[in-house]
Order: sequence, then structure tokens, then C-alpha cells
Amino acid sequence: MKELANRFATFMRTRKLRVIACLGYALFLATNASVTWGGFFPFLPVEFQTPAVLNTFFMAQSFAFALTYFASAVGAYRLPKMARLFFVRMNALPYAFGWICLIGALYAEDIAIALVFIGGALVGIGTAGFFMVWQRLFAAKKATEGNLDLIVATLLAPVIYFALYLVPLAVTSLLIPFVFMPLFSLCSVLTSREVDLDQPMFLDRPSNHPQVYRTAIKDYWRSALSVGSLAFSCGIVRSLALDTPEVGNVVNAVSMAALFVCSGALLIVWRSKPLQVNLSLLSRLFFPISITAFVLMPILKAPYASVLAAGLYALYGCSLAIVMMQCAQASRDRSINPVFIYGFVAGIVYLFHDLGFIGGKIVGGTSVFGLDPYFSTTILSLYMLAIMFFLEQGGFRTAFSPGHVHVDRIELFATAASTHRSRPSATKASSALSIDAEPQAADYSDKIAKQCALLRAHFKLSERETEIVEALARGSTAPAMAKTFGVSENTVKTHMKRIYSKLGIHRKGELIDLVNSFDPKALA
Repeated sequence: MKELANRFATFMRTRKLRVIACLGYALFLATNASVTWGGFFPFLPVEFQTPAVLNTFFMAQSFAFALTYFASAVGAYRLPKMARLFFVRMNALPYAFGWICLIGALYAEDIAIALVFIGGALVGIGTAGFFMVWQRLFAAKKATEGNLDLIVATLLAPVIYFALYLVPLAVTSLLIPFVFMPLFSLCSVLTSREVDLDQPMFLDRPSNHPQVYRTAIKDYWRSALSVGSLAFSCGIVRSLALDTPEVGNVVNAVSMAALFVCSGALLIVWRSKPLQVNLSLLSRLFFPISITAFVLMPILKAPYASVLAAGLYALYGCSLAIVMMQCAQASRDRSINPVFIYGFVAGIVYLFHDLGFIGGKIVGGTSVFGLDPYFSTTILSLYMLAIMFFLEQGGFRTAFSPGHVHVDRIELFATAASTHRSRPSATKASSALSIDAEPQAADYSDKIAKQCALLRAHFKLSERETEIVEALARGSTAPAMAKTFGVSENTVKTHMKRIYSKLGIHRKGELIDLVNSFDPKALA
């Protein structure tokens, strides 16, 4: 009875902490949207928001934001022990002082631009630091819990954002650094106390196996570039929105409303059926839509540009949540430092956002060959999106790589070649076609592969856990799996412990028996 009571108490405490984490992160996102979303301050006087103020703040904030991510990735690699610490105070101080500088610029006209620049840089550093704190919190949770909490918090953020409009304008700007920031800081502190710092991702020493980190960079740079192309588009339309603060206000409101709809739809679909999200594939699907949207901009101009900006920022917000999920999964599956992988991916994303903004300001603010600014911006957008899409597909290296399979290739055999020499080539061609073709849902190489798929569906194993199960069933060892999957042996052993826990077994022999005999119909 006492054990049952302890379990119930633990469950309730965990439940409360998850609610606190969701509310804290939602409040952080809503507060962040009031200062860095769309290039407009909805809770500061409009007359203060001149193009000089907005451009200065954004340039300082955005570049400090991106550089903080890259610096954190390097620091996490060089000083892995730092990943065990949650620097809430170190993030809160620059965040609060940045806002104080911004508020001070309202009253000190002589040094307003200098205060805005300093405030922007400090807010950028503090915001990036807080994002990494939340990333570590969500990565440290079980996959399902962490992803669910992240989506729910993203859904709640627009609700809190619009609730801020109920507060008088003069009060809201003071509430952010002195009330809201301490609140979400407290939430992060309370939830971080329950984090298991003995997980491999926090104990990992990158210098012991640098090849694992090189593999991670190789595997995730395309995903970063995929979201970076969307970020680049957002940066371009943001450069247009900054010229008119009233437009920025509309962009903020509509994008937050669209974010609520997108995150709600994602939550509903995911709760009804399992999802597998591929950022590179989503980028390919988004590409024809994005270039069509930019082609319409010089025709429809200002009103349409506002709608386009709002839609892009809503997709951008959802994509950033998916990036956090992907980086958290990478930390769990590969036992790599969560700060490193998130700093690397997010740094690329936000850097492209900054480049889009700079390009948009340069092209949109000048008359190139006498063209309309909207037309010049469209040309730049289409060109850069096409280049980034080309790089996502592997660039020239993939196009001319002898090892890359092209299913649409035409083979022309030399007329003097003998029949017996041409046959292997034909066989190779058909083989390449079957490998590159889309496999059917019911196609399995053998019984073990099919049984592992059934186990994955029933016990909710991750993709990496399923690979480990199949490798174990085929007799592979921990060192061999570590080499195959590009991870450390410690990571493989951690996966095995989780798998045994999920399957309710204790030994490799029991796993092999379960793979051979598992039948979900018998359980029903």
C-alpha cells in the first residue's frame, strides 16, 4: 500500500512538473514573440518604432542570437561538463538587461540607438540561452512526453500572446522583464531539478569518439538547410514588414493565430495516428509552393506581402518546434550532447534568417536596373531558394557521384560488347531500380524484419531501437552495432536497457525468443 501511495505521489509530481514545463515554455514563446517575431514591438509605442530603431535592434539581436548557438555548440564539444548545468541565471541577466535598455531608449533620445543596439544583442544572447535550456529539458524526457509537451506549449503560446493585449500598453513592456521573465525562468528551474543528469547524453565526452559527432553533422546538415530555406524566406519578408510598423503588427497577430491552427492540427493528427516527419521531404513539398508565393508578390504587392509574411512565420514557428524534436531524438538515439546538436542545427537556421533579412533590405531598398523593389526581392528569393534546394539535394557531388543511384538513367552499351558482358550491367540496372523504388508497406526482407516491425508498432519502439532489436536478433554484438550505427558502445548499451525495459525482458536470449514468437493477434 505504501509503495502504491509513493507511486501515485511520484505520478502526480511528474504530472504537475509537465504542466509547469508547458506553461513556462509557452510563456517564453509568447514573450519572445513580442520582441523578436516579425520585426515589430506590439507592446511599445508606434512612434518609437522608426526604421532606424527596428533595423538596429534586429541586426544586433539576430546575429547575437545565431552566434550564441554556434558558440554553444563549440563550447559543448570542448567543455562537455557544461552540458550538465542549466544556466538559467546567466540567461536571465542579459535577457532582463536587454529589455531594460530597450525601455530606457524610450526616454533617452540622445543615446536611443546605442541602447537599442546593446539591448538587441543582450536579448539575442539571453533568448538563445533560454531556448537551449528548454531544449535540454525536453530532450531529457521520454520521447513521447517530450514531444507532446513541446507541441502543447507551442499551442498555448498564441493564447498567452493574445491575452497580453488585455494588459494596458504602458504596463506590458514592464511586465515582460520584471514578471514574465522571472516566471518562465522559475518554471525552467523547477523542471530542471527533476532531470536525470546520469543519462548518456549528459555524461558523453565528445573527444572520446569525435567520429560520432562528425556523423551527426553529416546526417543533420540537410535538415538544417531545409528549415534554413524557410527561415531565409521569412527574413526576406521581414525586411519588407520593418518598413511599416502597422504591417508588422498585423503580421505578428496573423502569424500567431496561424501558429495556433498549425500546432493544433499537428497535435490532433499525431494523437490519432503515428507520424514520421522528414524535414528534407517537407522542404521538397514546400519548394513549389514557396516559389509560387514569391512569384505573386510583385503582382499583388503590399497587402499580399503581409499575408505571405504571416503564413511563412506560422510555418516557421511549427518548423522550429519540429527541429527541437529532431535534435532531442538525435541526443537520445546517439547519446550526443543536446547543446551541441541543437546549437549546430539552430545556428544554421537562424543564420539563414539573418542573411534573408540583409538581402531583402539591400535589394528592396535600392533600385536594381530600375526594377520595382518587390520585383527585385522576388528575383533574389527565387534565386536563393533554388540554390539552397540544389544544395539540399546534394549539389554537384551527388549529381556526379558514381555511387549515387539514378533510377531514370538510360544505359547505352557499346555495340562491340559481347552479350555475356552486357548481362551483368542489365542486372545491375534492374537492381538499382528496385533499391531506389518506393517499398511497399508489407515488403520485408525476411521473418525477422517483419517481426521487428510488429514489435515496434506494439511496444512503440523508436526507429533506432527497432534497428538495435533487429541487429541483436541477427546475432550482432555491441561493438559491431556501434560501428554500424556510428555511435559509442555506451550508447548501444543504453538503447538495449531501454529496449529490455519496454519489452519487459532481461536478457538477449529472451529478446530473440520474443522476436521469433511474437504474435499481436494472440494478445488480442
